[in-house]
Amino acid sequence: MSEKIETESRKLLGRLRRALAEDSAGQERLDRIVELIATSMLTEVCSIYLFRDADTLELCATEGLQAESVHQTRMRLGEGLVGRVARTRQVVNTADAPSAKGFRYMPETGEERYSSFCGVPIQRLGDALGVLVVQSKDARAFTPDEVYALEVVAMVLAEMTELGAFVGEGAALSARHQQPVMFRGMIGQEGASAGNVYLHEPRVVVTNPISDDPETELERLRAAVDTLRTTVDDLLSSNRAMSADQVEVFEAYRMFANSRSWMRRMEADVTTGLSAEAAVEKEQSLARSRLGQAEDAYMRDRLHDLDDLSNRLLRILTGQGKNTGAEMPENPILIAKNIGPGELLDYGKTLRGIVLEEGSVGSHATVVARAWAIPLVINAKGITTEALNGDAILVDGEQGVVHLRPDDSVKNAFADKLAMQTRAQERYASLRELPAQSLCGTVVALHMNAGLMADLPSLPSSGAEGVGLFRTELQFLIRSQMPKRQELSALYARVIDAAGGKRVAFRTLDIGSDKVLPYMKAIEEPNPAMGWRAIRVGLDKPGILRMQLQALIRAANGGPLAVMFPFVTLHGEFRAARAELDKAIAREERLGNPLPSKLEVGAMLETPSLAYAPDAFFREVDFISVGGNDLKQFFYAADRENELVRRRYDMLNGSFLSFLQTIVARCDALGTALSFCGEDAGRPLEALVLAAIGFRSLSMRPASVGPVKHLLRQVDLGKAGAAVSEALAAGEQDIREFINAWLVDNHQASRTGT
Repeated sequence: MSEKIETESRKLLGRLRRALAEDSAGQERLDRIVELIATSMLTEVCSIYLFRDADTLELCATEGLQAESVHQTRMRLGEGLVGRVARTRQVVNTADAPSAKGFRYMPETGEERYSSFCGVPIQRLGDALGVLVVQSKDARAFTPDEVYALEVVAMVLAEMTELGAFVGEGAALSARHQQPVMFRGMIGQEGASAGNVYLHEPRVVVTNPISDDPETELERLRAAVDTLRTTVDDLLSSNRAMSADQVEVFEAYRMFANSRSWMRRMEADVTTGLSAEAAVEKEQSLARSRLGQAEDAYMRDRLHDLDDLSNRLLRILTGQGKNTGAEMPENPILIAKNIGPGELLDYGKTLRGIVLEEGSVGSHATVVARAWAIPLVINAKGITTEALNGDAILVDGEQGVVHLRPDDSVKNAFADKLAMQTRAQERYASLRELPAQSLCGTVVALHMNAGLMADLPSLPSSGAEGVGLFRTELQFLIRSQMPKRQELSALYARVIDAAGGKRVAFRTLDIGSDKVLPYMKAIEEPNPAMGWRAIRVGLDKPGILRMQLQALIRAANGGPLAVMFPFVTLHGEFRAARAELDKAIAREERLGNPLPSKLEVGAMLETPSLAYAPDAFFREVDFISVGGNDLKQFFYAADRENELVRRRYDMLNGSFLSFLQTIVARCDALGTALSFCGEDAGRPLEALVLAAIGFRSLSMRPASVGPVKHLLRQVDLGKAGAAVSEALAAGEQDIREFINAWLVDNHQASRTGT
């Protein structure tokens, strides 16, 4: 870049800083800014278009176009050249705008007189705010130096928009971070909660985008980058136990931190008049626009690396970040882009809810949220850039909706919903010591799912008869290295003691798919849910399985023990896993350690193939637990992580229920104990139908035991079974409405779809 351009850029930024410092309303500032830019760029026109909503751009200030078109001219995202810039986040630079692809003539603006057009996106860390445009009568393309200068100005406009510099009477924008916003995501864990935002990683706010001392800013930038590089080197040297793949990732991370081109671009930005912080954010925003739309997974991963490095660098420069000293507010609801199980567990059960920008229905965070019985919404796009610490927030985990800074009408409606839930929970508490016995005398055993020691205090208060599923993988996932056998044995012993004599069914390690241990080599698989996971990993790596089985035997300390193997698809897999358990028993006996007084060995039926295993399997296994979440996705060939298909397939579909009936019939005929475990078991209507077709044991999250018990105690399961049979015989594809209507007609329960 020429010295002349650098000087002109610094002059322009200096004029902008003075304009922004003036005591004037937001619209006056915008009008002054477009005038300054047009004068400095020697163009007849400068215009600023800002988003009114996610799909609509509005002309908010102009120098050169018709003044009456301000706040009147609007266009949709992708419409015209301005809309094209906003949609693609790419510069459009043309000498003949009317003939350019996508050009749209706006007669009210008078822009037909202008031939050349250059539009650059106004964006901040992936958040599109608008478009900055210059136009001139001369048919010419703007030079790279001129485009660069416009990008620098757009960066400053983005920062000042974030800081509310253009807010005021008659202003172009309403104040950011002050208006009510609704986010629609996906259901991670049901429930509803009201509270206040607590950001897992507070946003860095750049308050000084323009500098009048480039040399000082260059020194600050270089010192901060040196600190960053040292930090990355320390990360590598302090993690000597990393796998080869992990080392490769960190080396790529270090390569970015030492990138000369990245450093040169930021130094050039500072030289033009940006502060060090603004230069970092400018390059980060441009990288997001370049790589964010890449289809290549490697390129998207590199963008994540660059994002993380940039955020680290901004925290070094500003002193902002995780350790800001911000106190956790009352009724905290955690907001994060994503979060690992260890980080989430550090917060403890003080959280009232969790909202993630990313995540999945099978992620570690989801497992923990279910264990804590707190609402979780995932894939709430954009919430980390909109929310501020302390903001009022309402989380509706039943609908997958989040209300940030809600207005009074939404607050009142939500308060009514919470009050109804409270009254219902009080009613369920009175049933705590009563069995789930239907009007016809049939008793259904209700158990709870768990995965943490913190879950166990919920056992007596929930009214559950025991733990139908204890997920042992969480203790592996939250550690940076493989836990030792004695550590696991002590943990399992505490779980058994906390259960107070009630049965606990321990599921052996279920890793793979979305649950990858940080200290094991990650396997790239096209479809991990159907790949190397659960018992397949255990049988291929028997050392881990044996260690866990030995720890469970020692934890039982001569008392009863129930173990079940996950994701068994073939009889042979169960036999191989049972053989490993027999070897562990024999070894403990040789060592003189006490053996379990009663040993139950079960399998989780999560694929249709196991339902058609030979009779010998059903006779050998002590119990079968139907894993409803996985079984449903494999039955329908519908990935439960994919929102496009997940909701299309219902448990109360006739085909799936007929399949479940065949499992019940085989277990009944062969005397095999059977239970159903999964989300559907904790939904009252689904639980009723499961009990009606013959399941006499259900396992669910603790908070679901009361609602399920409440409904089961109001119905005659014999009559309910007959109603289900009638619906299936009539060829009903989905019997949900049929059973709901049956409940209402029989005056046995209010209509419920939960």
